[in-house]
Amino acid sequence: MKTIHSEDFPVTPNKRVVLSEWPERVAPVYDSKDEYGKLLEKHKAQLSTQQALLYASNRYALLLILQAMDAAGKDSVIKHVMSGLNPQGCQVYSFKHPSGEDLQHDFLWNAYRRLPERGKIGIFNRSYYEEVLIVRVHRELLRGENLPDEIEKRKTIWDDRFRSILDLERHLVHNGTRVVKLFLHLSKEEQRKRFLKRIETPEKNWKFSMADIEERRYWPQYTQAYEAFLSATSTQHAPWYIVPADHKPMTRVIVSTIVLDALQALKLTYPQPALKQRELQSIRKLLEKQ
Repeated sequence: MKTIHSEDFPVTPNKRVVLSEWPERVAPVYDSKDEYGKLLEKHKAQLSTQQALLYASNRYALLLILQAMDAAGKDSVIKHVMSGLNPQGCQVYSFKHPSGEDLQHDFLWNAYRRLPERGKIGIFNRSYYEEVLIVRVHRELLRGENLPDEIEKRKTIWDDRFRSILDLERHLVHNGTRVVKLFLHLSKEEQRKRFLKRIETPEKNWKFSMADIEERRYWPQYTQAYEAFLSATSTQHAPWYIVPADHKPMTRVIVSTIVLDALQALKLTYPQPALKQRELQSIRKLLEKQ
């Protein structure tokens, strides 16, 4: 079996991203469906072990951010890769259209409230990056945020938001939250095929709407917006990983590898027990007599 390396997928800091130069599909590192299943189960077991260490040590948190075009497989990644985690130590939050309350605060306010606690893994299905993505493609959404005119009309507004995001992520890392950002790189043709499958599969009809087709018209604008924030916000301490997403099994293997490597890099250990071994053995003898 071949191996996959997380070092093959990060965006180099301060390097301009051109998505057409990044693959949407890579060759499988397994030779059969059975081999794939065993590999993913192995990764899930290792992730479960690392999560237990993260929870027990209670010194770090992990924030996992997933961004992608519609139908790229964000929900699938969460379901298949994270299914072995203990729900008590994992928090998943899906960013949808901002509420009226959200719009009364700065664009990062909702994210502040959803950040994982120490010892836990937080998963953002979409994130505050929507504020430099969909809001950039559909500029009319910016007007709905009730910003002062001099801010809304500022030519540097996207660069200003990039700086705010970089400051937030630097602050998180400096205070014990490891930030891993994953862009699932889907081709337009593969999205078309997945949309057709949603239409043809009755139990997936609910996932589809005319808005999905409407947004496909903006593919070039979304590509430009993705390239802009991937280029501007990938750093050494909080890198973006561009994950090929046209083949779901390989996407899951790559994501599980990246997340596992991020956790293992923390070199977590279980805390020292409050009681010494001699005391524990004395308590054991008492319990055995009862």
